[in-house]
Amino acid sequence: MTVLQSLVRYYDRLESTGEVAPQGYATEKISFAVVLGRDGRIVDVNDLRDHSGKRPQPYAMVVPQPAKRGSNIVGTFLWDNTGFALGVSINKKNLKAKHDAFRSLHEQLLLDSDDEVLTAFLTFLGIWEPSMYPTVRYADEMLDRNIVFRLDGELGFIHERPAAKRIWSHRLAAEESSTATCLVTGEQTAIARLHPVIKGLPSGQPSGVSLVSFNLPAFTSYGKHQGDNAPISRRAAHAYATALNALLARRASGQARNRMQIGDTTVVFWAEGPAGVAEQAETVFSWTFNPPATDEEETAKVRSVLHKVQLGRIEDIDELGNKKLDPETKFHVLGVAANASRLAVRFYLESTLGELLGRGRQHYRDLRVEPNFWGAIPPIWRLLRETAVQGKSENILPSISNELSRAVLTGCRYPRTLLTAVLMRIRADSVVNDIRVALCKACIVRDRRMNQDEEDVSVSLDAHEPNAGYRLGRLFAVLESAQYAAVGTVNANIRDKFFSSASANPARVFPLLLRGVQDHLGSLRSKGKGGLAHWFDAQIAEIMSGLPSSQPFPSTLRLDDQGRFAVGYYHQRNTRKELPLVEEESGAE
Repeated sequence: MTVLQSLVRYYDRLESTGEVAPQGYATEKISFAVVLGRDGRIVDVNDLRDHSGKRPQPYAMVVPQPAKRGSNIVGTFLWDNTGFALGVSINKKNLKAKHDAFRSLHEQLLLDSDDEVLTAFLTFLGIWEPSMYPTVRYADEMLDRNIVFRLDGELGFIHERPAAKRIWSHRLAAEESSTATCLVTGEQTAIARLHPVIKGLPSGQPSGVSLVSFNLPAFTSYGKHQGDNAPISRRAAHAYATALNALLARRASGQARNRMQIGDTTVVFWAEGPAGVAEQAETVFSWTFNPPATDEEETAKVRSVLHKVQLGRIEDIDELGNKKLDPETKFHVLGVAANASRLAVRFYLESTLGELLGRGRQHYRDLRVEPNFWGAIPPIWRLLRETAVQGKSENILPSISNELSRAVLTGCRYPRTLLTAVLMRIRADSVVNDIRVALCKACIVRDRRMNQDEEDVSVSLDAHEPNAGYRLGRLFAVLESAQYAAVGTVNANIRDKFFSSASANPARVFPLLLRGVQDHLGSLRSKGKGGLAHWFDAQIAEIMSGLPSSQPFPSTLRLDDQGRFAVGYYHQRNTRKELPLVEEESGAE
């Protein structure tokens, strides 16, 4: 119930500033307004969509709360899609029943109304036939879109009229409902039988999914039905659902201020406190854990804020307004995903802004590797793509994305499977870039710190590092560079052929590679590049001197040392002043 309680408090904040719909109403995507004459006939259709982007976008409008349909055929008050409101749809299934349900609802609610506009709407329902639809303006574009109604000559919409609001209010009050103590607010009040749905989740049903629901006998107890099994008041149910839908909603630009996608998990976050201060805290959190990706958004303001976050100077952030950030601001982070018709809660974290930004700062310190080519700090979703087949988000393992998110936000160990997945991708495609190496380093560094081990992994090349895995990675980079200096570009170099086996079973591979490098050095000498050949010889000797003389090449390397192998290889290969450049890219793809 903690999640619901914090969402209700967030709703109260949004309601105080007029950002969300009041109880009994919802913000829905409306595309067209059907204009009626006083005789009930359609005289025009207004296109309400936003045409500023590449595709027209529906208008977000506050309308009466839609009915929770599921398999039920129920109309919605004074708005709906064309299948219900006009009886026309691409899907012909139950089409007549849908329109009859819409007409029946309004005949029941509006029959005794003396409001002339509501009377005109009722007249429209009496004379309208779906066969008239082809003559209506925007007939093709309007099909299956949500529509509202207004009277010709009136500025507002029919559902906004005071008479319509009174009827809708009486309808809500008349709904049968048991009374109990609300688990969210503790008040003795009417309990919501069905809870509003949550929309906007990838892979979720278009009609929405439920966070709280009981729709089978196996989910009920003690003879209770539906919402009585977990008594939550109507207002609390409306509040938490409206707040969560607001967090999930995308703006016209396609962005969402309080939302980020990590694999199949959608992460939403919000702060408590006065509206201005809370919004600033949410912005700083978003920039820290999900930095803006486009050049247009990479402004001096963003860079300045992130720099202060990395220095731990949260109180000095003044680029967002005249209100100072408070590190003690209470903060909530919720990870959710669609699971059939339900909402699965992957994780929930309640902390303070200062603690969360401190953990973000530690995360970036653990990731830091030199040189790097990522420009902006890579967000979590970008890190996860390096673990996925073909670098595609849909191939990210949910277990890794959830555990990595939890590790970043709580400061706990990175999942062991993360290091395994990164090393598997390196072996599969022979790409050793800055992000993959940073992940290897971060996993090892954090594990060592948790174990209170003084052994560390350097940020940049450390010629004195004694670890065998790190030194062998450096040696492999030197041997690869020697091959390139001698023969240039080849179809498959030693990295393509031997990186995987060299990092796992050095004793089987390195003796062979050391014999082969002598041919490359001989080739360099024959080309009059004896000085370069001597330089390679000296590099190989220097690296080998740090390995045990009795057994320089271990038969196997542990997982951690395989990660150090990748880090050592990357450091040596990307030290520009030390090695001739290899032909492939050095940075992230």
